[in-house]
Amino acid sequence: MFARLMALFSAFFLALAMVPASPRGEPAGSPRLSSVLSDPEARGYAQASEPRPFSFPADHGPHPAYRNEWWYVTGNLDAREGRRFGFELTLFRFALAPPAAPGDASPTASAWRTRQIYVAHFAVTDAAGRQFRFAERYARGALGLAGATSEPFRVWVEDWWLKAFPDTREGAGDAWLLHASTDEFAVTLTLEPQKPPVLNGVQGLSQKSAEPGNASYYYSLPRLAARGTVRIANDVHDVSGLAWVDREWGSSALADDQQGWDWFALQLADGSELMFYRLRREDGSTDAMSAGTWIPARGDSVPLTADDVTLTARDSWESPRGGRYPVTWTLAVPRLDLELRIDPVLRDQELATSVRYWEGAVDVTGRRGDAGIEGRGYVELTGYARPE
Repeated sequence: MFARLMALFSAFFLALAMVPASPRGEPAGSPRLSSVLSDPEARGYAQASEPRPFSFPADHGPHPAYRNEWWYVTGNLDAREGRRFGFELTLFRFALAPPAAPGDASPTASAWRTRQIYVAHFAVTDAAGRQFRFAERYARGALGLAGATSEPFRVWVEDWWLKAFPDTREGAGDAWLLHASTDEFAVTLTLEPQKPPVLNGVQGLSQKSAEPGNASYYYSLPRLAARGTVRIANDVHDVSGLAWVDREWGSSALADDQQGWDWFALQLADGSELMFYRLRREDGSTDAMSAGTWIPARGDSVPLTADDVTLTARDSWESPRGGRYPVTWTLAVPRLDLELRIDPVLRDQELATSVRYWEGAVDVTGRRGDAGIEGRGYVELTGYARPE
């Protein structure tokens, strides 16, 4: 979605030594999103303040002048034997300090010294097994532990990575490779875009609140053919399906009165896609800066405003860790004559990482005009977690 969890991670790492831990080693509570995702004092960083030209594949790579950025991949996969999986791999970069001025370097600086921290979240939804598995890693951007490059494109946190397919592969084009693994689960995929990048917001500038600078640069690759393997324990499954890539960078995020967001990335069977994020205010109302993009099967994308989309929560799931998430939705776009019902593949798809949020695979049914329509997608819900 947007520059969402970056400042929260920054606050987490800088304050980690002062936060009491639970018996499981997790933070005892989640700080309010608005208090850590809003930072008017982010001096020394470039700001997303006006539209800019985008250049591909260069913009797939890092933008170190900005405070934070992320590479976010989700998807729904089917095994040859019919088993269903969802997956997420998100790689975050955030700066601990603004970029160094020219000549500002110490000849005796440690090789461990860095201005960048990288964080990665990895999750797999196993529909048949009724299991949701997740893991987190973080590392400093030094000594090759984590980092990002433009040519060739690569971003990694230890041995979890997203990178361009080797140029030696004939016809590879803009194909990417993705890999992440733990002892319990793993995903290795080739991703081939079926559509060009789509700029969200105003020519790629996504404004998050009325305050100047509370914005990011944001584009999506809304439909990628995915093929590869999913491993659950010792069982390896050959899989294929569709993935979605979101790419965003900036130096600020939420306003003080914004509590969280509900983000939807939906891939429909007629070849169209819909992305929408609803920013929620403290009182639960929809912020006017909520926005999205409708991407038809053919033709130009259509920007959506908060007034274009009606979201209604139909059912919720209560986390045993504290908090209640709306997990079943109706989403309607009257100007497109589109009405969709969104159901979770599993109700519990909560990541209890350094920050706690719900992100999971969903099924979509509904209609456009008089024709029935179905699809799959991913939903992210933040700002609902409460301390145990």
